Amino acid sequence: MKRWLGKSLKHKLSILIIVATLVPLLFLGLFSYNIAAGLTEEKAKISGMNTLRQLEAYLATMVKDVENMSLFLIGHNGVQNYLKSPEGDFVQQTSIINFLTNLAFSKDYIANIIIEPLGAKPPISHKSITGSDFTDITEAYPNYYDEQPKWWSGVHQQWSFDGARKVITLARPIRSTDKYKLIGKEQINLDQAVIAEQIRQAVLEKSGFVLLLDEQNRILAGPPEWETNLLLSDYYPNIGPFDGVSGFIDYGEGAEKKTILYKTMSSGNWKLVGIIPSEEYRSQNRYFLTLTAVAVSVAILFVIILVVFLIQKITNPLSQLTNFLKHNSPEEPMPAIPVKSIDEVGQLIVSYNKLSSRIVKLTDEVKWNESLKKEADMHALQIQMNPHFLYNTLSSIHWLALMNHDAKIAEMVGSLSDFLRFSLNNGQEYCSIEQEIIHVKNYVSIQSIRYPDKFAFQVNVDTAIQEQFTLKLLLQPLVENAMLHGILKREGQGCITISAECDGQGIHFTVLDDGIGIAPERLKWLRAQLSGHPDHKKEQSANGGYGLRNVHNRLVLHYGKEAGLRVDSTEGEGTRVMFTIPCMESASN
Repeated sequence: MKRWLGKSLKHKLSILIIVATLVPLLFLGLFSYNIAAGLTEEKAKISGMNTLRQLEAYLATMVKDVENMSLFLIGHNGVQNYLKSPEGDFVQQTSIINFLTNLAFSKDYIANIIIEPLGAKPPISHKSITGSDFTDITEAYPNYYDEQPKWWSGVHQQWSFDGARKVITLARPIRSTDKYKLIGKEQINLDQAVIAEQIRQAVLEKSGFVLLLDEQNRILAGPPEWETNLLLSDYYPNIGPFDGVSGFIDYGEGAEKKTILYKTMSSGNWKLVGIIPSEEYRSQNRYFLTLTAVAVSVAILFVIILVVFLIQKITNPLSQLTNFLKHNSPEEPMPAIPVKSIDEVGQLIVSYNKLSSRIVKLTDEVKWNESLKKEADMHALQIQMNPHFLYNTLSSIHWLALMNHDAKIAEMVGSLSDFLRFSLNNGQEYCSIEQEIIHVKNYVSIQSIRYPDKFAFQVNVDTAIQEQFTLKLLLQPLVENAMLHGILKREGQGCITISAECDGQGIHFTVLDDGIGIAPERLKWLRAQLSGHPDHKKEQSANGGYGLRNVHNRLVLHYGKEAGLRVDSTEGEGTRVMFTIPCMESASN
């Protein structure tokens, strides 16, 4: 294989281009499949939650209707009079039964309505009851109704002349409307089969299903094979808690994995739980996988045919040129080759023909350039040595001053040495804000010795941003400008302040002085100079330092137009120079 590739450029280009094309195609296919699989699962979850919301709307309407009906029964005069009377009255019973029958008419989800007095009087219901598994909550918690106005039971069995059926009961105490004294209880029995039928009609995907749970996570309704009153954890052990009002959790692993959606109803504290087997996703994902594989395979076949055809067209002229050159002696002058096309290969042959006539001249130029390069290297080495000589000389002066106990000279020479060392700094363009501040302090230290008691210097920079990086030599020219043109020209002592703040837009620098300020005409001219297009001329101020326009140009060229200098000044009060740079955690940024 290696020998086959080494013999021909055609083979190398073919393999390289095919591989370079196939790898992105395969990754694109894999990426598309993963996106489609994720969208399938997300779509199933969204559809499932919409189904749960529709069921919640139906159940909430039913529960609200039943609760309102229970309140209406409590306030009904016939019910109140019957429960308050010491003995039962057949006429009253018949009237109440007719009333309950009319109340439950056309509501298929109401299985029975029961009014139960406290004394020996018989209970009243619109359907006669022959037996019931109902156990009121007060048997376990006697004071339950002192704190809660109602109670929803689990699923229990009830027998009547119509047969046996499963019901869910809403139980309430009935109190007299005049003295608020307990006089009886009421039960509204919901037909569990009607609720279960609505639950079973809500199908999630193909094999998903919905469960209705009570507040203890006991099953109230679901598929026929699911037993009521059992806990959900009896079917799915170690299932996690349902956090929040709604959401979803994953249960199980591999082929047994399931997505469990849940939504808590505001009425009755019931939960709707949808269960979608992951196999539903896999069946749809297999379709997407097949479709993606077919599309990628067709694309690969097309790419291979196109690459082979194009490579053939490109390499045939080069093969002819190779065969022509192979049979010429390297000791003899290179002969001219006929040009048969004007494309890149034809231009290559034209350039080859020109090459033979220029070989001697180019050889002489190479020799000459080599000599110039050696001379430039020696000059560069000499230039590199000059700063070291300067540093060594300043260091010697510094130590002589210290030996002679002249602290001012030692301080000034030390600051000058650090100032020059930072300014040269092997040509590096960036430094940390902390280094830039130290550089300005060295400059201020030198000037404070030249102009004692003429100015004060303050730095207000948060330590959190001192490790950020900035372009070198931005602050020192501004401090120099403030000192020479503002502070030294005023009477008495002045103050120069450097401030820096960081926010979402970048780091904002301000150099403030209380010098003589700038006249309005001069300020207008200066702003016009700073608003011009930056150039690369090394504009200098009168004392040889970088001018404001040079600092402005460097800011604009490195950070953009919005980073340029902004100058505010009031004549006789002082000047404020501001600029903004982006946050940079390292010089490589």
